[in-house]
Amino acid sequence: MSNTRSSRTSLALTGIALAASVLASPAAHAQAKELNIYSARHYQTDQQLYDGFAKAHGVTINRVDSDDAGVMQRLRAEGASSPADVVLMVDAARLSMADNAGLFAPIKSGALEKAVPVQYRAAATADGTTWFGFSTRARLIVYNKMAVKRADVDTYEELADPKNKGKVCTRSGSHPYNLSLFSVMYEHMGEARTQDFLQGMVNNMARSPKGGDTDQIKAVASGECGVALTNSYYLARMMRSGNPADRAVIEKVGVVFPNQGSWGTHMNIAGGAVAKHSKNKQLAQQFLEYLASAKAQDYFANGNNEWPVVKGVSLPNPALRAMTGGKSFKSETIPVAVVGKHQTRVQQLLDRVGYK
Repeated sequence: MSNTRSSRTSLALTGIALAASVLASPAAHAQAKELNIYSARHYQTDQQLYDGFAKAHGVTINRVDSDDAGVMQRLRAEGASSPADVVLMVDAARLSMADNAGLFAPIKSGALEKAVPVQYRAAATADGTTWFGFSTRARLIVYNKMAVKRADVDTYEELADPKNKGKVCTRSGSHPYNLSLFSVMYEHMGEARTQDFLQGMVNNMARSPKGGDTDQIKAVASGECGVALTNSYYLARMMRSGNPADRAVIEKVGVVFPNQGSWGTHMNIAGGAVAKHSKNKQLAQQFLEYLASAKAQDYFANGNNEWPVVKGVSLPNPALRAMTGGKSFKSETIPVAVVGKHQTRVQQLLDRVGYK
């Protein structure tokens, strides 16, 4: 039942055929029960999510893929003519940014409010809630077991400590994953301490920021860096890989869930919303409610190595169990929505200290 249309271009108005076909006949669109999804989740395993909903509801799903920034650009360009019904994004900072830009429609859903913890969704208003998180990923520290002591890197703050000079590697400080972490640290520490932290990170760099999270893990294993930041699912992918090179990397790195003695490990989210100009808001809301079901939450956990947001969902993922030693860990409880409040100021601090 699922009919996937993917577009990975930089969004000038590519994939316009989808918009044209949907807009040509709104009545036919409603009768055919089509759901148009703009998604920054380009994980192959997610196809099971779409197929499950399509089969259960007799729906044809049309999907356009890009990254978070591309999805936002497309929604802005299309405006009220957008055929999008559902928007899926993979970072709290970008969800907040899209929300602030007025790209989402508020909805009222008792099912979602019951299933999704308050810290993993937008703040509710009289009109409803604009976006919900459906899976979480931890922002971890990985270190070279031969070159770095775990005790020297068991908090985010220690990455800026002079004892780690010349050891730190990261992707761009302005990347949403880092921007979200630094925005939450801003909430914890305030502006002056956050600026000092970011300056210390810059001072401790082994090389200029570059690459993605997987590149940071490999650089730590090779000895180019002593310590780096990564999202948990990148590490889990390598742990579950059958590639001998990936296994060799994993043997050389240790993992830390930072700040267990203070505010806990930063958890980012992947989430979704109903598009502001959706012509099919009821069906779009049903799809979001489906993402909070036990079946869909299991796909998140085992398909892309993420933690489900809904409590009580089993987690048979071997990599995530191995990563935590089978134990629970302390995660921060500050609502992820605060990243939207601080991200502009944090970007200014990044520019000020020269964190590229």
